[in-house]
Amino acid sequence: MNHQQQKWLYLLLLSLVWGSSFILMKKALIGVSPIQLGALRMIITALFLVLIGSKRLCKIQKKQWRYIAYTAFLGTFLPGFLFAYAVQVIDSAIVAILNSFTPFNTLVFGALFFGFTVKKQQFIGILIGLAGTLILILEGAVLNPNQNYWFALLIIIASIGYAFNVNIVKKHLQDVDALAITTGNFLLLLLPAIIVLSCTNFFTEFKTSETGLEALGYVAILSIVGTGIAKTMFNKLVQISNPVFSSSVTYLIPVIAILWGIFDNEKLSWIQFLAGFVILFGVYLVNKKKWFLDLELTTKKEPRINS
Repeated sequence: MNHQQQKWLYLLLLSLVWGSSFILMKKALIGVSPIQLGALRMIITALFLVLIGSKRLCKIQKKQWRYIAYTAFLGTFLPGFLFAYAVQVIDSAIVAILNSFTPFNTLVFGALFFGFTVKKQQFIGILIGLAGTLILILEGAVLNPNQNYWFALLIIIASIGYAFNVNIVKKHLQDVDALAITTGNFLLLLLPAIIVLSCTNFFTEFKTSETGLEALGYVAILSIVGTGIAKTMFNKLVQISNPVFSSSVTYLIPVIAILWGIFDNEKLSWIQFLAGFVILFGVYLVNKKKWFLDLELTTKKEPRINS
């Protein structure tokens, strides 16, 4: 399988896995708090990755560890807690659609901090995506007045973290083994996650009831499949494609999340569906083939880091 086929396969698999993650988070929150969910997810993922990927850590050079730390915080630690809080208040399908803002942020911050060029067409696409996101949030507030749509800001902040993460991986960790990156990320997060969890009442008040054990089951699936395996695949996808293409997985995620949301009796109006299409049109403008070629040529010109 060549890189072209491989990157599309990764994109589809990640959309299926991450599109299902939002409903799993929602189910897990029945038995644990948002902070506990975020911390447990990191701890279980770290233990899983250390078991399968600890030998790969030697492939990370000393000077590259700071970028491993940056991506750990921006791409995992921060979004992990922000998503857990948001999905408790906002419908999981809406959270997934808002997460599709990631490629826009990848493009913007890639231009501002990583030397990528933004063309007029991409800028127009960004504005259209912003308009679609605003419609989505405002209509959601009308349709579900009991939901606090200020929590949508948490998803926007998380998407900025993801944007920095994908650009850092592409620019500074291009030649580092994908599993080594993911294992390094979660090894650095293990102690902070344990500290965060210990500051909650989890160890003293968690009940091993049917609901509690079911919640832990959802967290385990999220950790191993939705985080450990999926993050490794994503890092590899970034390396064999480009930042905008890899982050475009967030445009496919809402399709899966919406199907799960409808199955779970969440409400979506035709205006919200329309807003989703507006966002996707913005995506189309940002992700036209010429942009992919320009970005791939730019990244190929950069010096590669020997691992």
